[in-house]
Amino acid sequence: MRRSLFTRVYKKSTNQQYESATQQSESEFNIPIGLTLKENVENIKNKLGNPSDLIVREITVSNKHKCSILYLSGLADQKLVNDNILKMVQSETSQSEPNTNPSGTSQSEPNANPSGTSQSEPNANPSETSQSHTNSNQSETYQNDTNANSSETSQSEPNTNPSETSQSEPNANPSETNKNNPKSSQSGVTQSDPNLLEMIEQHVIAITDTKKVQTLYEVIDAILSGNAVFLLDGVNTALVMGTTGYETRSIEEPQSEAVVRGPRTGFIESIDTNITLIRRELKDPNLRFDVHEVGRRSKQKVVVCSVAGIVNPDILNEVNRRIKTIDIDAAPDSGFVEQWIEDSFLSPIPQILDTERPDHVTYSVLQGKVAILVDGSPFALIAPVMLGEPLQSLEDYSQRWMIGTLLRLLRFLAIFISLFLPAIYVALTSYHPGMIPTKLAFSIAATREGVPFPSIFEALLMAVTFEILQEAGIRLPKAIGSTIGIVGGIVIGDVAVSAGIVSPAMVIITSLTAIASFTIPNYSLATGLRVLRFGLLGAASILGLYGIILVFIMLCIHIVNLKSMGVPFSSPIAPYFLGNLKNLLIRSPIITLKKRPPYLEPRDINKINDGGKSK
Repeated sequence: MRRSLFTRVYKKSTNQQYESATQQSESEFNIPIGLTLKENVENIKNKLGNPSDLIVREITVSNKHKCSILYLSGLADQKLVNDNILKMVQSETSQSEPNTNPSGTSQSEPNANPSGTSQSEPNANPSETSQSHTNSNQSETYQNDTNANSSETSQSEPNTNPSETSQSEPNANPSETNKNNPKSSQSGVTQSDPNLLEMIEQHVIAITDTKKVQTLYEVIDAILSGNAVFLLDGVNTALVMGTTGYETRSIEEPQSEAVVRGPRTGFIESIDTNITLIRRELKDPNLRFDVHEVGRRSKQKVVVCSVAGIVNPDILNEVNRRIKTIDIDAAPDSGFVEQWIEDSFLSPIPQILDTERPDHVTYSVLQGKVAILVDGSPFALIAPVMLGEPLQSLEDYSQRWMIGTLLRLLRFLAIFISLFLPAIYVALTSYHPGMIPTKLAFSIAATREGVPFPSIFEALLMAVTFEILQEAGIRLPKAIGSTIGIVGGIVIGDVAVSAGIVSPAMVIITSLTAIASFTIPNYSLATGLRVLRFGLLGAASILGLYGIILVFIMLCIHIVNLKSMGVPFSSPIAPYFLGNLKNLLIRSPIITLKKRPPYLEPRDINKINDGGKSK
């Protein structure tokens, strides 16, 4: 009781400290963007620790508005920034420069040049006008023509007279413009028109993914996500542009779910690429992706994938609710998310499936399940998961139903061998030798002659040695890993037997157990069975077959009470759904699988593609 109370008090104190630290960190960054460009850039540099990979490109728009483009060189696509942002802004600046420079305006516009205007328009020169008229009263004609031409010229061609042009266009003089601009501040910072940022976003920058932010926290978060930020002097709003383009691994065949017949496409660490792979598999407008952010410091994107109209809203809401409760610094892999949202963290059996295959995710969401993608992880999570599904492979449906059924039954046999065979051997040789046939008992006794250890120690020695070799083979490089396997096989199979440490029968038991465990399609389930195998070995060494039966009963009780996202894990056995047993123990023909699993309570129970037999 004291320990529980101390734990609650310590946990509450820790949470309060963590929340206060988080609020303090957010308050330091959550300050509004100022009007001074230089100050904003310095604040961003200081908050990020003035990193060397932070690129700050300063340019001038329309020869008077200073602006800066900020991004991290390793996270942003620099070609996209150069071609679609920097060059576009510079080209717009070069086009708009003549209109802002008075001298430049007179050179680029022919009508603005007084000399040119006098040569091309005779009426503009009073002397030529007076010579072309031959009437007797030249003075009246000259005055009338002059008045007429001067009035017409002043109305229709205002640019012919430079003096009139300068008077009629007050904005052509920069000094006058600054004097008349009410947005000029006394501190020397010229406030730009907020519409200029809107114009740059709409007509200059060639980036589709843009948004405006107004706090320094949002700016820094965007930069750390690989986006480029456009800051304009005198405007307290920043423009965030989606330029994420860091290097990613190419799409390869899944390493943990190899198939003989089926797609060779696997997920990678980029969540955007993984979403694209799912969309390429499933061209359904009802496909939905709910985006979450996980990690106080990593700010990772977690996406919940489902098909609207099929998935049960209660399951979808429960998954989204559990993801929102995740409160950790970072999630390096989807396994962190899995362990946070699963129903029972004490169970060795996984309640959420992990897969590297986009086709597996597509098939699952069409069944009414929910898939979870985590940025930075090549494994997607599938929930809820039922009994028997970790033993199923999507390749079962690529083969004919009889072949698929045979493969599925072989896997059930393999899981029984990998789980119970060492324990049964220890129980029979230690407590129940009378249950072994006489000839087989004599043969086993002959092989164990000279072995100084009891069978339980012999079994544990072999099991631990196998686990060490398996871990060493996984962690080492592929070229060395195969060598470790050969050396381990020789040591286990030859040297240990020759030395009389283990019996040949135990080598056969260990080999069969190892081979059987490799047939399980899901690696997480195979790892959980390794834990259960040691428990069964301990029970068999103490109570014999009674211990194995007791552990089996406890395992059944645990499975029946286990749930996955609130759905009973033991479905469709308990609760009982007779129609779904044909897709559990065996693989029925495709045309007979007309309905989705009823224990998931999907909105649409009938499958769309049932071969047309349901009509």
